[in-house]
Amino acid sequence: MTTMPAISGISGGEAVVRALAAHGVDTVFGIPGTHNLEIYRHLPAYGVRHVLTRHEQGAGYAADGYARVSGRPGVVLVTSGPATLNAAAAIGQAYSDSVPVLLLSPGMPSGHVAGCGYLHETRDQSRALDSVAAYSHRVGGVAAIPAAVASAFAAMTGGRPRPVHLEIPLDLLDRRAVVADVAPVLPPVRVPGAAELSQAARLLAGAARPLVIAGGGARGAAVRELAERLGAPVVTSANGKGVLAEDHPLALGAGLHLPAVRELAAWADVVLVAGCELAPSDLWNGPLEFTGAVVRVDVDPAQIVTNAVPDVALAGDAPATLDRLVHLLGDGVAVPREEVARWRALKDGQARAEGARWEWIVRALNSGLGPEAVVAGDSAMVCYYGALTGLRARFLYPTGYGTLGYGLPAAIGAALASPGRAVAALMGDGGVMFTVAELAAAAQLGLALPVVVVDNGGYGEIRAEMAARDDPRQAVDLPSPDFPLLARALGARGLRADDETTLTSALREALSADRPTLIHVRESP
Repeated sequence: MTTMPAISGISGGEAVVRALAAHGVDTVFGIPGTHNLEIYRHLPAYGVRHVLTRHEQGAGYAADGYARVSGRPGVVLVTSGPATLNAAAAIGQAYSDSVPVLLLSPGMPSGHVAGCGYLHETRDQSRALDSVAAYSHRVGGVAAIPAAVASAFAAMTGGRPRPVHLEIPLDLLDRRAVVADVAPVLPPVRVPGAAELSQAARLLAGAARPLVIAGGGARGAAVRELAERLGAPVVTSANGKGVLAEDHPLALGAGLHLPAVRELAAWADVVLVAGCELAPSDLWNGPLEFTGAVVRVDVDPAQIVTNAVPDVALAGDAPATLDRLVHLLGDGVAVPREEVARWRALKDGQARAEGARWEWIVRALNSGLGPEAVVAGDSAMVCYYGALTGLRARFLYPTGYGTLGYGLPAAIGAALASPGRAVAALMGDGGVMFTVAELAAAAQLGLALPVVVVDNGGYGEIRAEMAARDDPRQAVDLPSPDFPLLARALGARGLRADDETTLTSALREALSADRPTLIHVRESP
């Protein structure tokens, strides 16, 4: 790390904000509290915008959405104890989906005697967060703050992105000390060795039936270039949705769980898996069975041999590695376009059958928002049965952790990360109640944010699972509030839509409003 000239006599709180600004942070999400006011005090002077959410979990999800769309770490600023633990679920979600989120919170003062009843006292706050983040670090002194922040950003931006928690003892926030700035560390872009790249290129160039499986780690133009060079169909995970535009002739879209994808994986003689975990939360029905060779690209060496052991392992940044492969390849033996179209038709037919109940909603989203939009989803049936495969927009989805309440605050973060872009949230009636208060945050920000709430009268997935098990039906039916009225009470607009035409019109109207619009949709039986 590069140290800069020392700054004399600044507080720990200012040292935190100064270090954030040095790393290009201009937006943080959170809620002020008694123990973090010295950090808040310095945000305006360093040009850091604070976005006030209504719950710390919402702040975490908003930072997650911000990070996914901006490509930069999202930052969450909360107070100690319950506030930090409120944000823990969002940090777990960010870890599961490899999203860089920095959680900053005060901790008990230096020399604290545990069990004395201090305000917000938690027995071991840092240890609790260490169990859900990449790591949690308790800073030992004011002068150590810049290096701790620099280390956190290096960890989040070098290799596989994961969330990090920094805890600053609250007495350090007001303490003044001589502080040396630490310049941002620029981690090197990791690429595989020449021998491994050549071996992979030979396999791919000789493939008669190549297939590309792309995850969220493979974003960038190289997927398209490589697929076109090979003439290979491309299927993606939930987080990889949109890596290749879904109107591209080689794009099969998302939905690794569909039977057609299992057949496709067995049909291929060489499969390139790029930046994808091949995780059970994506596959649903057990691991894919590969009959041909597997080339796997991942920035995380441990992940390369998890869930599927490859014939060639390329440990490196996926976009950079794919770019090198493109330059090593000649023109491949392209899969005939009619064969790709046949696989696409088979997969799309299965997806439509699976998502038939929600197809009209997804069509309205496609028409009302357009392909350049961002839709933040929730762990709701309309999302994983409908939008996952049918939506044409960029889809932010809480895949691995499967949290509820993600969609609305994540959409707020996405909208702030990309002003002027159409952004919407897609929620179920159960999940939206976890974070519905964030409508007030979106209203205060004046965001033209459509929030589509698809109402099936409760926890529909769990209700179906109970029925499949022949269990007594209990605790899964929710009487719906008057959602449009609730939205208006929180400062937003509230509408109802009962058909595709009405929903499409409501979405277009919401995108030009001066505040968020909750659109209540009752699911077809």
